[in-house]
Amino acid sequence: MPPRTDRTTALRVAVLADSDTRWKWGALTARRLTTGASGETAQRVEITGLLLRGRATPTPRQLAEVGDVGVDTDRVREVTAVEFLHTVRDEGYDVVVLALVGGAVQAMLHGLAALRLPARPVVVTGYVGVVYEKLADGLLLRHGADVVLANSRHDAERFRAVYEGVGADASAVTEAALPFLGGAPHRPQEGRDTVVFAAQPSVPASRADRTYLLRRLVEHARLHPDREVLLKLRSKPGEHTTHIEELPYQRLAEKLPGGPPPNFRLVYGHMGEVLDRADLLVTVSSTAALESLHRRIPTAILTDLGVRETLGNHHFIGSGLLTSWDHLDGGFRPEPDPEWLAGQGVAADGTYATAYDNARARVDALLAARLPDLAPYYTPATAPGYLPGILARHHLAPDGRPLPGADRPRETGGVRGAVRDAVREAARGAYRQGVQRVAPVIRRMGEL
Repeated sequence: MPPRTDRTTALRVAVLADSDTRWKWGALTARRLTTGASGETAQRVEITGLLLRGRATPTPRQLAEVGDVGVDTDRVREVTAVEFLHTVRDEGYDVVVLALVGGAVQAMLHGLAALRLPARPVVVTGYVGVVYEKLADGLLLRHGADVVLANSRHDAERFRAVYEGVGADASAVTEAALPFLGGAPHRPQEGRDTVVFAAQPSVPASRADRTYLLRRLVEHARLHPDREVLLKLRSKPGEHTTHIEELPYQRLAEKLPGGPPPNFRLVYGHMGEVLDRADLLVTVSSTAALESLHRRIPTAILTDLGVRETLGNHHFIGSGLLTSWDHLDGGFRPEPDPEWLAGQGVAADGTYATAYDNARARVDALLAARLPDLAPYYTPATAPGYLPGILARHHLAPDGRPLPGADRPRETGGVRGAVRDAVREAARGAYRQGVQRVAPVIRRMGEL
């Protein structure tokens, strides 16, 4: 592939995301990779936002709530996998950021390879937060990208070990940091005492566990009537985020005996804005803990439901942050372990401004290089029982090309297009209602 040598025109970047949090990660990553620590760049950058159609495609409200990511959300459009590939083929992007679940990344890598472009874009991918499950599966599905971003030194070491352990090229692994860290360092204010619980859509999963956490949070508010206690929610009922939420806390809160106390509130909005007024961040394993630690806000990781891989709080072993509601009720505030922090990409020491220097340099070098063909670890020869199914979910054949009929142009206007969009939205709504209302009922019936 010939190198890109013309730097007089704008650098064109496409971000493809499949959920609200991945859109936030992808758009901010694109900015970090194309601007220096001062926020300046040697050339103009044009970022195009694309949303991969699926169950978690963010709503306009969710996009607005993500906050300013440097991309006009009014110009962000929804596409299928095949439409995305056609867009890359026709638009001539210099960089493509794949902010997707692992299987979708793998499908796009094979789809891009099948385009056989005379000058292909640099392909970047990574993880939106803490990697606490499916490490090998997720990493190998991302293998083949030119840059696989690791959010910390700890992650970079793990990623390279997985690739090298299966005989795959590990040179794409590049240490950086979470792109959405920021905000002013925590400063206690007289008369303010705010506790924020960062909820997660799928952790914990059971009704009993989620009800327990809600009950303890409400009891904490009752024990401390002068303290503001906020339950920070990711989405409203019927909306989806990166993970499926079958039991929204809003629904559980409606059934609280006697209702919540006046100093307890449900809040939405940008996490950074909520952290602006936080004096303690409590969670099971949310990435919000890293945002909080970056700002030196006291942070607690709950052990009430155990320290388990399924909860993700095992990631915080050695952090000094593990504690329980009993201790928090009594006034305990955890102190993070400095050595653990240093390996987690939190950069509370002021080094965050340079966290993307190596990644930016790598992308610049790739833009000036003669890029080889994309070569994912999984191929029809190495994973014949796995890869075809992943590609088929995105209407791609085993060779990465669109399946027959998948590349037929969609109706985008007129009555037929409007009907199609209405049917699609109704189907998506039915799916979400099924996940959040019908599925739990069926599960309870099965337990009788």
